[in-house]
Amino acid sequence: LLKMTTETFVKDIKPGLKNLNVIFIVLETEQRNISKTKDGHEVRTCKVADKTGSINISVWDDIGSLIQPGDIIRLTKGYASVFKGCLTLYTGRGGDLQKIGE
Repeated sequence: LLKMTTETFVKDIKPGLKNLNVIFIVLETEQRNISKTKDGHEVRTCKVADKTGSINISVWDDIGSLIQPGDIIRLTKGYASVFKGCLTLYTGRGGDLQKIGE
């Protein structure tokens, strides 16, 4: 049985939602928004959008350096939380960011 994943629109994302599947286009990857965690991981914040709105996404390590403005990305098993007053998407455990177009 093939289970289709349902996509969530940016406008419907609320803090605390889990298991989000979102398709978005990358608007900007802010080089100055790169921070390092205590254990040496690189975390960067990118601004992304779909036709319903825009949101920040937090990406870790290599994947962050691969994402370019204009890329179309599918997030699977993401979750939403508020970080520094901004609604932010994260990749959950077992989740994935996949480039599907540009």
